Amino acid sequence: MISAQPIILRFAPSPSGYLHLGHAYSALFSATQAQKLKARLLLRIEDIDTTRCRKSFEDAIYEDLRWLGIKWEEPVRIQSQHMNDYKKALDQLDEQHLLYPCFCTRKEIQAEIKQSGKAPHGPDGLIYPGTCKKIPLGQRQEKIDQGHPYALRLDMKKSIELTGPLYWRDVSAGQIKATPEDFGDVVLARKDIATSYHLAVTVDDALQEVNYITRGKDLFEATHIHRLLQALLVLPVPTWHHHNLIYDDTGTRLAKRHNALALRELRERGQNPKQVTAMAGFKNWSP
Repeated sequence: MISAQPIILRFAPSPSGYLHLGHAYSALFSATQAQKLKARLLLRIEDIDTTRCRKSFEDAIYEDLRWLGIKWEEPVRIQSQHMNDYKKALDQLDEQHLLYPCFCTRKEIQAEIKQSGKAPHGPDGLIYPGTCKKIPLGQRQEKIDQGHPYALRLDMKKSIELTGPLYWRDVSAGQIKATPEDFGDVVLARKDIATSYHLAVTVDDALQEVNYITRGKDLFEATHIHRLLQALLVLPVPTWHHHNLIYDDTGTRLAKRHNALALRELRERGQNPKQVTAMAGFKNWSP
C-alpha cells in the first residue's frame, strides 16, 4: 500500500453551505479509513471562492463533525489564508512558460466553438479551443496593461510534452494512465479568484504531506489534472481512494445545489448521531 512513512488522510469540505448526508458519508469514510490504516486525519477548509463561502458555514462544519464524533488534527488549514502558496506554484509554472492569459468570456468561447462547427467535450464540459494561445506576447501584455480581465490557462500540449506519460493509482480501480489532455487548457487562476480548485488541492495535499487521498468518485476524472500538476511542480504522488456517492430516493446525488438534507436539520428534527451515521451508511461507526 504505502511505505513505512505515516499515512495521512484529509477531509476537505467547502464552506459554501451546510454539510448534508453526502458530506457525512465522505467524512465518515475518511475517518473509518484513518482508523483502519492507523493513519492521521487532517481537516482542510477549501474556501478560495470568497463569493460563496461564509464563516458561518465554516463554523457549522466544525460543529457538525464534532456532533458526528469525528476528530481531526489541529491546526485546520484554511485555503484563503495561504494564497501565497498557490502564487508560488503559478510562478513556478510560469517560469516553465506553461501559462498564458485568456481574455475570452464564456459567451465568446461558446461562439468560437459554434463557428468552428465542432463542440468537443471533456469531463468538465466544453473544451476551450485555445483562442488566446495564438495572441502574440506583446499583445497579451498590452491587453493586461489596459486592464482587460483574464484567466491564466495551462498550455496542456506543452505540459504533456514536458512530463511524458504519467500514471496514478486508485485503491479500487488500480493503475490509471493519466489523460489530462481530455480537459484541454484548464484555468488555474482568475482575476477574482487567484487560484483554481485543481491547483489549490494539489499544492495543499503536498504541503500537508497527504499521501492517501479519500474523496468521491465525482472527482475521479479531476485526478488526471492533479497528477499532471504534481509532475510539473515536482510534488509527491499519493495514492487515491475514490469512494462511492450516495443518492436520494429519486436517484439524485446528494449535493448542496439539490438542497440535500442538512445535518443540522436532521439534528433539529431529533435525530441523534448514531441514527444519522447509520443513514449515511456507517451503522457500526464508533468514534
